[in-house]
Amino acid sequence: MGCVHGKCCSRYPPSSNDDPRDFAEADPYSVQRKHLLTDRSLESVPVPSHNFHLEYSVLTQRGYYPDSLDKENQDSYCIKTKLQGDPNIHFFGVFDGHGQFGAQCSNFVKDRVVEILSDDPTLLDDPEKAYNSAFLNTNYELHSSNIDDSMSGTTAITVLVIGDTLYVANVGDSRAVIAVKDGNRIVAQDLSTDQTPFRKDEYERVKLCGARVLSVDQVEGLKDPDIQNWGDEEIDGGDPPRLWVQNGMYPGTAFTRSVGDSTAERIGVVADPEVSKVQLTPDHLFFVVASDGVFEFLSSQAVVNMAARYTDPRDACAAIAGESYKLWLEHESRTDDITIIIVHIRGLNSAAGSTDGSSGINSRPALRKGKGTSEISGATGSEVHRSVRSDLSDLQSCQYHVSMNRSPAIVVPSPTCRRPLEV
Repeated sequence: MGCVHGKCCSRYPPSSNDDPRDFAEADPYSVQRKHLLTDRSLESVPVPSHNFHLEYSVLTQRGYYPDSLDKENQDSYCIKTKLQGDPNIHFFGVFDGHGQFGAQCSNFVKDRVVEILSDDPTLLDDPEKAYNSAFLNTNYELHSSNIDDSMSGTTAITVLVIGDTLYVANVGDSRAVIAVKDGNRIVAQDLSTDQTPFRKDEYERVKLCGARVLSVDQVEGLKDPDIQNWGDEEIDGGDPPRLWVQNGMYPGTAFTRSVGDSTAERIGVVADPEVSKVQLTPDHLFFVVASDGVFEFLSSQAVVNMAARYTDPRDACAAIAGESYKLWLEHESRTDDITIIIVHIRGLNSAAGSTDGSSGINSRPALRKGKGTSEISGATGSEVHRSVRSDLSDLQSCQYHVSMNRSPAIVVPSPTCRRPLEV
C-alpha cells in the first residue's frame, strides 16, 4: 500500500528497547539495513511530476510517568505514500492524544483522516477544502464511536505533499517546521501556528463561546483572575492560560483546537484545521512534523539546527528525541510522549520551483507550547504538570544517557560521527 513497512499508519513500539533484536553485525547507517537506534530502514519515495524524492524517517518514544510506569504511548503517526494511487501525493501526520482515552482517540483519528482524504475525489481540485472536510467528519465520527471522548481527544499536525506543494493542516499545539537555506545559514520557518489561548484571536474566539480562560494559579485563587494578560508563552508558559466551563473545574485544556474533547467543544474547542500552503523551492531542505513533546523545551530553530547536523534523518530523529527526553527530565519529574517525523527533500532543482529565492511560506509568529488537557481538584484530582520554559538556540552535544530505571530512552550518537547536511 505504499506505507512504512507495508503498513498504513502503523504505531511504533512503546519504547526503543521493547523489541530486542540482535544488531551486532548491522551497520546503523546503512540505507539497506535497519538503523541501530530507530530500528528502521531509510525510506524514500519519488515525486515524479517534479523529478525529486523524499527521504524520511520517524521515531516515537513513550513518555516517562513515575506515577504510571506502564502508561502507553498516546502519540501515534501516519505515513502513507501514493494516496489515491497517485505517485505524487504523500501524507505525513503526527497525532498527540490526551486524556484517559487519548491513545484510542489518536489512533482513531490518524486512521480516519487519511482514509477520508484517500477517498475524496476533490482532493486534487481543492486540497484545503478536502482537509477541512476530513477533520470535521473524523471529529463527528469520533463523537459517534464507542470511544469516550468527553474528556479525551487528540491534536493533529499533518503535511500533505502534492507535487512540489505542501499543504499543512494543524489542529492543536503540535508543530510542523521547514528548514530553509539562507546564504550559508539554515533557518527554521514554522509551517503551523500553535492554537492556544496565548493567541489573541483564539482567546477571543473561545471567550465568545463561553469559556473561562484562566491559569491554574488563577483557578486556585493564587492569582487575580481578572488579569487576563499572560504575556508571552515562551517566557510565561509555565502556568499557561486554560479553558474551563463557567461553573466547573474542567476540562482545563491549554489548546483551543483538537479532535474529540466533546466537553471542551461546548466552550469553543473546535476541530477545524488551519491549513497553510507552501510551494517548494531548491532552498527548502527538509521539514519536521512533531508532537509538542519535542517542542516543549526546544525552539523550532534548535530542532532544525540539530536535524541539519545529520545527512541521515534516522540519526536526526534519534538525536532530537534524545535531547527532548533529556531536557524533560532536567526540568520535570516526568516526560511527555515524543514523536518526530523528518522528511528530506532531495533533488529538487530550480526548474521545479520558484527561483526568486522566496520561501513561499506565509510567515506567522512562532508560539511555544502549553500543556494538554489537565484536570485539577474538584474534577478528577489529576496532577497539573507545570513546565520551565527553555529556549536552546545552539546545542553543543547530542550524546546523552538517561537512567534506564525510567522509561527506556534514546541513546544518541555523537554528532561528530556523522556528516552534517551541506548548505
